[in-house]
Amino acid sequence: MAKPPGVPAFTPHGNPHGACVLRWLLERAPWRSGGFPEGFAGGIAHRLDVSTSGVLLVADNADSLAALRASFSGSRLTKTYRFLAKHTPAWSEHHVTTPIAHHKTKRRSMVVQRGKNTPHRGKWYPADTRFAQIDGPLWEATITTGVMHQIRVHAASVGLALWGDALYGGGRLPEGIAPGGVQFALHHESTSGPVENYPPLQAPPLPVPSWWQPLADKAASRKPTSPGAA
Repeated sequence: MAKPPGVPAFTPHGNPHGACVLRWLLERAPWRSGGFPEGFAGGIAHRLDVSTSGVLLVADNADSLAALRASFSGSRLTKTYRFLAKHTPAWSEHHVTTPIAHHKTKRRSMVVQRGKNTPHRGKWYPADTRFAQIDGPLWEATITTGVMHQIRVHAASVGLALWGDALYGGGRLPEGIAPGGVQFALHHESTSGPVENYPPLQAPPLPVPSWWQPLADKAASRKPTSPGAA
């Protein structure tokens, strides 16, 4: 299904009656209220950040959910995203494989492993992200792993912070363009790959939301900058 930007996939923390994809699913299909393991209510097979729009995979039963999760954890699925970057680097392609971990003191943040003594909390998670420039500030990110904030923190680590991603140095989006609740432009375009005992995932890419174009035009009209520019 298509997740809109600014809406969480699951019930918002501190607001059990808040809008979310899960609530919409259960209103349309009450049978989804049971039969799925904890953390995957309604059959929702993975998570997207609140600001992120795009493809959200939803299983119809516990068996198909388990098969999907096995493909995710086995890095057999390729997930393709699009985003708008704050800066324009000197390169147009980059493959980042730096491990990621939770920030040592900031609960909401992740860090990349810059050395063996990089401060962090918990374990280091392997992460693989390929970046490719599409046109000016518009970029594609392709991942086979699924670490929290992976695209955002990998992009920031190589000078490609998402425009509006203040948590990782992307500043703020201009007012009046993005919908409420949206901090940055990140869109899950497609997921493809094999799923055991089921047909492989392969669907046409989901277009970015209509409000992206004015934002992309505004991004393209800015004076080109590099991460070190004022």
